[in-house]
Amino acid sequence: MQSTTFDYIVIGAGSAGCVIASRLSEDKNVSVCLIEAGGGDKSALVQMPAAVAASVPYGINSWHYNTVPQKALNNRCGFMPRGKVLGGSSSINAMVYIRGNKHDYDEWEKQGNIGWDYKSMLPYFIKAENNSEFINNPLHGVGGPLYVQELNTPSSVNQYFLNACAEQGVPLNDDINGKEQSGARLSQVTQHKGERCSAAKAYLTPNLNRDNLTVFTHCHVKKINIKNKTAQGVQITRNKQQIELTANKEVILSAGAINSPQILMLSGIGPKEHLKLHNIDVKVVLEGVGENLQDHLTVVPLFKANNSAGTFGISPKGALQVTKGVADWFSKRNGCLTSNFAESHAFIKLFKDSPAPDVQLEFVIGLVDDHSRKLHYGHGYSIHSSTMRPKSRGTIKLANNDPYAAPLIDPNYLSHQDDLNIMLLGLKKTLAIMNSPAFDEIRADMVYPLDINNDQQLIEFIRETADTEYHPVGTCKMGKDEMSVVDSKLKVHGVNNLRVVDASIMPTIVTGNTNAPVIAIAEKAADLIKAANS
Repeated sequence: MQSTTFDYIVIGAGSAGCVIASRLSEDKNVSVCLIEAGGGDKSALVQMPAAVAASVPYGINSWHYNTVPQKALNNRCGFMPRGKVLGGSSSINAMVYIRGNKHDYDEWEKQGNIGWDYKSMLPYFIKAENNSEFINNPLHGVGGPLYVQELNTPSSVNQYFLNACAEQGVPLNDDINGKEQSGARLSQVTQHKGERCSAAKAYLTPNLNRDNLTVFTHCHVKKINIKNKTAQGVQITRNKQQIELTANKEVILSAGAINSPQILMLSGIGPKEHLKLHNIDVKVVLEGVGENLQDHLTVVPLFKANNSAGTFGISPKGALQVTKGVADWFSKRNGCLTSNFAESHAFIKLFKDSPAPDVQLEFVIGLVDDHSRKLHYGHGYSIHSSTMRPKSRGTIKLANNDPYAAPLIDPNYLSHQDDLNIMLLGLKKTLAIMNSPAFDEIRADMVYPLDINNDQQLIEFIRETADTEYHPVGTCKMGKDEMSVVDSKLKVHGVNNLRVVDASIMPTIVTGNTNAPVIAIAEKAADLIKAANS
């Protein structure tokens, strides 16, 4: 390896880490080291948008995590894939660009996090964005690194969904990232020229030739070195060799809502009794590390179609479609494999006084059962119905003091009764949309028949099938209370020269997908770090 001393060490080359490393290395007078546990992102399994159908269920480029048994989900263990590759989860996600709701960020500031309200965050969404659809819109950016666009070749089946939403009182919304989030539209995606535009593609790849930016892949972080309550560097292993990296200025932890609290605890920062239980030398007591875990729980009704048009499926026609799609993508970077599968969205308020949408629907142009791990012959479509502002709170705990051991992930889904109530109402609204006359032309049988009027059956369907929508947040929350982990500058309480910058700092989960918000958080954090060290 090259030099082992840097000004800044960034742990995790995901949605946040790529942004931080890129922005900090804009200053030629500082040196930046970015550490990633996974490998490079050049594979077609990353760059081809439709490859998400393989990368998520089969653990390609992923920490193939599972949760502990969930009491409210019939003691099932949930799935929790997280990106393990340059770009992190932005290299394996469905590329949906959604910022969240103004209410989300205003609530953060109301909790004492000054400078994190929507008005303060909007400039960072704009700074990051290069949106080809909203060129003259003051709420959107056109010069940022992150390409955002309409789908290249959206399926005709989306129109049935959008028409059905309108029939059920959910109108079209030209911009769900604009002044009003409620409504339905085709997904905007982080793609460019037929390829995925991950955080690595947007921020890292164009700047890899910088002399002051070093990227280490296939490196596992054992712990952050803390001495006299100051972060001095990082211990990593690479090719079975242990290496000590030194940070002259700061260590920035951007390993995500699962791994950031794990690394803090392995470093001696966290709940006192839990660290002592695992024979870890306690450096700084922070009881909130690993607490406050939130996630969007989703339930997915599946519908068979009476023909193969516009959907992906397992059939002779489906095989021909994908074969042609492979040829089109490798030769011209277009065709059906530029699809992200989740091609339409709707945000719905279930109550008149809801401050933001209560439910998000994602319309998927294929039968996606159990994260695509359970296959069905034929063609059809799926609809993800997710609860947006869960009240249930879970935890990340250490299984032991082995840095290679998976942490114990307990989202504690549906532990608050309100979450089950909202999920039931959301599922009933979803079924009303999917049973709407707009779908009569293509509708066949449901894979798992559901009666919209049978609450007991619907609740059992939720308990037996609901799982993650891949949005864990909150485990190193920002705030001033005794269970917070970082302050409004994202500095870890009680530790010098250490910040956390990723989804784990969210006090409460946002209304929608988390990739765009994390990138904006990192853009803001980069400015905070630069200002503190200027």
